[in-house]
Amino acid sequence: MSPSVLFWLTYVPCLCLGLLCLLFVSFWSSHWHGGFSWDGSDLQFNWHPVLMVAGLVVLYGNAVVLYRVPFTWKQKKHTWKLVHAGLMLLVLLLSVLGLCAVFDNHRFFKIPDMYSIHSWVGICTVIMFAFQWLLGLAGFLLPCSPLGFRSNLKPVHVWMGKAILILTVASCISGIDEQLFFTLDGIIGKPYSSLPVEAKFANSLGLLIVAFVLVVFGILSKNNWQRPETDNESVPLVLNENST
Repeated sequence: MSPSVLFWLTYVPCLCLGLLCLLFVSFWSSHWHGGFSWDGSDLQFNWHPVLMVAGLVVLYGNAVVLYRVPFTWKQKKHTWKLVHAGLMLLVLLLSVLGLCAVFDNHRFFKIPDMYSIHSWVGICTVIMFAFQWLLGLAGFLLPCSPLGFRSNLKPVHVWMGKAILILTVASCISGIDEQLFFTLDGIIGKPYSSLPVEAKFANSLGLLIVAFVLVVFGILSKNNWQRPETDNESVPLVLNENST
């Protein structure tokens, strides 16, 4: 079986897993927690998991494998660098909106901020991502960037990209668990320990996120799915040093 066929047999499930992640997190917030609003209430908080999963999981995961998609090889790499950078900027915007949703909700109900491991890991993930985006912009898109700086930046860019994906999974799993502990306290309805339907559904969301990220790492690990390099494409804007 040719490498391109094997790629699509992996990439299509990746797209499907990403779509399922979006559907699951949206349904969870809508069906069990009342839907969405932007008024400081719990309905505004419901935007937090949706925006974070949409941005730092699904959109980010697809953006980092962008160079592996064969039809992108027919165009100039600089064009896809711009697309990649634009997608990453959208990830950053969605993440900031997700943080605004939860901070506004905490302010509305006078709930303390930044006390849980979920909040610590989550804010570190967003800060690292913002720093990564700025470094990528400076090192790989600005024409005045020295080649030596690009070469030295590349391993840092590679490491940070991998770390962000790992931290994103940790943030999502801890956030799902924290939300279930808060809402399924046994006072209203069944406790979390009895594994009600909402807990099963939310835990399934966590598994989907893990599966999606594992498939992304699998795509990046295949050297024969790299974008063919030319002499004028020596320093790519990538997550993985073998992902072009």
